[in-house]
Amino acid sequence: MRQLRIRVLAGVFVVAGILSWAGARLWNSLGTLPSVPVAAPIVLALIAVVLAATALSLRARLKAQRERRPEAKGVDPLMAARAVVFGQASALVAALVAGMYGGVGVFLLESLEIPARRDQAIYAGFSVLAGIGVIAAAIYLERVCKLPEDEDDDTPGAAPVA
Repeated sequence: MRQLRIRVLAGVFVVAGILSWAGARLWNSLGTLPSVPVAAPIVLALIAVVLAATALSLRARLKAQRERRPEAKGVDPLMAARAVVFGQASALVAALVAGMYGGVGVFLLESLEIPARRDQAIYAGFSVLAGIGVIAAAIYLERVCKLPEDEDDDTPGAAPVA
Protein backbone atom coordinates (compact mmCIF):
# COMPACT_ATOMS: atom_id res chain seq x y z
CA MET A 1 0.00 0.00 0.00
CA ARG A 2 1.38 3.42 -0.91
CA GLN A 3 1.83 6.14 1.67
CA LEU A 4 0.00 9.44 1.47
CA ARG A 5 2.07 12.15 -0.11
CA ILE A 6 1.79 15.60 1.41
CA ARG A 7 2.58 17.11 -2.01
CA VAL A 8 -0.38 15.31 -3.59
CA LEU A 9 -2.72 16.47 -0.83
CA ALA A 10 -1.39 20.04 -1.07
CA GLY A 11 -1.78 19.94 -4.84
CA VAL A 12 -5.39 18.77 -4.58
CA PHE A 13 -6.04 21.50 -1.99
CA VAL A 14 -4.52 24.26 -4.13
CA VAL A 15 -6.14 23.19 -7.41
CA ALA A 16 -9.55 22.80 -5.75
CA GLY A 17 -9.11 26.19 -4.07
CA ILE A 18 -8.25 27.98 -7.31
CA LEU A 19 -11.09 26.33 -9.23
CA SER A 20 -13.52 27.03 -6.40
CA TRP A 21 -12.45 30.68 -6.16
CA ALA A 22 -12.92 31.10 -9.93
CA GLY A 23 -16.24 29.27 -9.80
CA ALA A 24 -17.44 31.47 -6.93
CA ARG A 25 -16.56 34.62 -8.86
CA LEU A 26 -18.41 33.33 -11.93
CA TRP A 27 -21.41 32.12 -9.94
CA ASN A 28 -21.64 35.40 -8.04
CA SER A 29 -21.63 37.38 -11.29
CA LEU A 30 -24.50 35.25 -12.64
CA GLY A 31 -26.64 35.26 -9.50
CA THR A 32 -26.39 34.40 -5.86
CA LEU A 33 -23.55 32.34 -4.48
CA PRO A 34 -24.59 29.08 -2.78
CA SER A 35 -24.00 29.12 0.95
CA VAL A 36 -21.41 27.18 2.90
CA PRO A 37 -23.33 24.71 5.07
CA VAL A 38 -22.94 25.01 8.82
CA ALA A 39 -22.59 21.22 8.99
CA ALA A 40 -19.45 21.16 6.79
CA PRO A 41 -16.90 21.88 9.53
CA ILE A 42 -18.83 19.73 12.01
CA VAL A 43 -18.80 16.67 9.74
CA LEU A 44 -15.12 17.13 8.92
CA ALA A 45 -14.27 17.51 12.61
CA LEU A 46 -16.20 14.32 13.43
CA ILE A 47 -14.27 12.42 10.77
CA ALA A 48 -11.01 13.76 12.22
CA VAL A 49 -12.05 12.61 15.70
CA VAL A 50 -12.95 9.12 14.43
CA LEU A 51 -9.61 8.82 12.63
CA ALA A 52 -7.65 10.04 15.66
CA ALA A 53 -9.53 7.70 18.02
CA THR A 54 -8.89 4.78 15.69
CA ALA A 55 -5.20 5.65 15.51
CA LEU A 56 -4.88 5.96 19.29
CA SER A 57 -6.72 2.67 19.84
CA LEU A 58 -4.58 0.82 17.31
CA ARG A 59 -1.42 2.39 18.72
CA ALA A 60 -2.24 1.19 22.23
CA ARG A 61 -3.12 -2.30 21.03
CA LEU A 62 0.03 -2.58 18.92
CA LYS A 63 2.18 -1.37 21.81
CA ALA A 64 0.63 -3.94 24.15
CA GLN A 65 1.15 -6.63 21.53
CA ARG A 66 4.82 -5.67 21.04
CA GLU A 67 5.40 -5.74 24.79
CA ARG A 68 3.74 -9.19 24.89
CA ARG A 69 1.33 -8.27 27.64
CA PRO A 70 -0.93 -11.19 28.59
CA GLU A 71 -4.13 -9.12 28.30
CA ALA A 72 -3.14 -7.68 24.91
CA LYS A 73 -5.69 -8.01 22.13
CA GLY A 74 -4.12 -8.64 18.77
CA VAL A 75 -4.66 -6.37 15.79
CA ASP A 76 -6.18 -8.00 12.76
CA PRO A 77 -4.02 -7.00 9.78
CA LEU A 78 -7.07 -6.70 7.54
CA MET A 79 -8.74 -4.34 10.01
CA ALA A 80 -5.60 -2.22 10.18
CA ALA A 81 -5.41 -2.12 6.39
CA ARG A 82 -9.06 -1.05 6.18
CA ALA A 83 -8.41 1.71 8.72
CA VAL A 84 -5.48 2.97 6.66
CA VAL A 85 -7.53 2.92 3.45
CA PHE A 86 -10.33 4.81 5.21
CA GLY A 87 -7.78 7.34 6.43
CA GLN A 88 -6.24 7.80 3.01
CA ALA A 89 -9.61 8.22 1.32
CA SER A 90 -10.71 10.65 4.02
CA ALA A 91 -7.52 12.68 3.61
CA LEU A 92 -7.97 12.96 -0.15
CA VAL A 93 -11.61 13.98 0.16
CA ALA A 94 -10.78 16.40 2.99
CA ALA A 95 -8.05 18.02 0.86
CA LEU A 96 -10.56 18.46 -1.95
CA VAL A 97 -13.35 19.79 0.28
CA ALA A 98 -11.02 22.04 2.29
CA GLY A 99 -9.63 23.46 -0.94
CA MET A 100 -13.12 24.05 -2.24
CA TYR A 101 -14.24 25.86 0.91
CA GLY A 102 -10.91 27.67 1.07
CA GLY A 103 -11.45 29.08 -2.41
CA VAL A 104 -14.98 30.17 -1.55
CA GLY A 105 -13.67 31.66 1.71
CA VAL A 106 -11.03 33.69 -0.12
CA PHE A 107 -13.70 34.99 -2.47
CA LEU A 108 -15.92 35.90 0.49
CA LEU A 109 -13.10 37.93 2.08
CA GLU A 110 -13.86 40.65 -0.48
CA SER A 111 -17.27 41.32 1.08
CA LEU A 112 -16.90 40.92 4.84
CA GLU A 113 -18.98 44.03 5.49
CA ILE A 114 -22.11 42.02 4.62
CA PRO A 115 -23.04 39.99 7.74
CA ALA A 116 -24.28 36.95 5.80
CA ARG A 117 -21.07 36.82 3.76
CA ARG A 118 -19.00 37.21 6.94
CA ASP A 119 -20.76 34.21 8.48
CA GLN A 120 -20.17 32.20 5.32
CA ALA A 121 -16.47 33.13 5.37
CA ILE A 122 -16.24 31.96 8.99
CA TYR A 123 -17.91 28.63 8.14
CA ALA A 124 -15.53 28.22 5.20
CA GLY A 125 -12.52 28.96 7.41
CA PHE A 126 -13.61 26.42 10.02
CA SER A 127 -14.15 23.90 7.22
CA VAL A 128 -10.58 24.39 6.04
CA LEU A 129 -9.26 23.94 9.59
CA ALA A 130 -11.35 20.80 10.09
CA GLY A 131 -10.15 19.45 6.74
CA ILE A 132 -6.56 19.97 7.83
CA GLY A 133 -7.44 18.10 11.03
CA VAL A 134 -8.74 15.16 8.97
CA ILE A 135 -5.51 15.12 6.95
CA ALA A 136 -3.37 15.23 10.10
CA ALA A 137 -5.36 12.43 11.75
CA ALA A 138 -5.16 10.30 8.59
CA ILE A 139 -1.39 10.73 8.36
CA TYR A 140 -1.04 9.84 12.04
CA LEU A 141 -3.21 6.73 11.53
CA GLU A 142 -1.07 5.71 8.60
CA ARG A 143 2.12 6.14 10.64
CA VAL A 144 0.67 4.08 13.50
CA CYS A 145 -0.22 1.20 11.18
CA LYS A 146 3.07 1.26 9.27
CA LEU A 147 5.03 -1.97 9.59
CA PRO A 148 8.56 -1.66 10.91
CA GLU A 149 11.07 -2.12 8.13
CA ASP A 150 13.35 -5.12 8.29
CA GLU A 151 16.95 -4.03 8.71
CA ASP A 152 18.38 -7.54 8.30
CA ASP A 153 16.91 -9.20 5.27
CA ASP A 154 18.03 -12.84 5.50
CA THR A 155 16.16 -13.85 2.37
CA PRO A 156 18.61 -15.55 -0.03
CA GLY A 157 19.00 -13.65 -3.27
CA ALA A 158 17.31 -10.53 -1.96
CA ALA A 159 18.72 -7.36 -3.41
CA PRO A 160 19.20 -4.33 -1.17
CA VAL A 161 16.60 -1.65 -1.61
CA ALA A 162 18.08 1.68 -2.67
